[in-house]
Amino acid sequence: MAWLNRTARAALLVELLQGLGITLHYFFKKPVTINYPYEKGPLSPRFRGEHALRRYPNGEERCIACKLCEAICPAQCITIEAKTRDDGSRRTTRYDIDMTKCIYCGFCQESCPVDAIVEGPNFEFATYTREEMMYDKEKLLANGDRWEPALAANISADNKYR
Repeated sequence: MAWLNRTARAALLVELLQGLGITLHYFFKKPVTINYPYEKGPLSPRFRGEHALRRYPNGEERCIACKLCEAICPAQCITIEAKTRDDGSRRTTRYDIDMTKCIYCGFCQESCPVDAIVEGPNFEFATYTREEMMYDKEKLLANGDRWEPALAANISADNKYR
């Protein structure tokens, strides 16, 4: 009796008609895809993208050269050199990140006591050469200046979850 049921279903093309029904059902619904370069989906406040060094509102860089981010980085992609200033505070003279080694774990951001190094909302930073993926202090500060409103909003939103 089972063979008769299978034969009837095959002769009447039941599976084909079910598939066409599903296709017609979704054909008239609003598409869920977006037109990527022109439309962008929402990002989580905890998204970890391109690195940036932040500044205080008066323009001074936040990094105090504690080197915690360099010590905690599992990929060992951060290099910091520091110098003591005349007023006794330490500041970085060199802050390099090899983005080809970075695993975007966020440990550097979590370990920073002054929220100086952050991973921002930018995920579109493809390059043509490896040398462009070597970020120095100037490039990191420029990223921080460019993304500061979004970075400040993400840090305040992330602090709500702690």
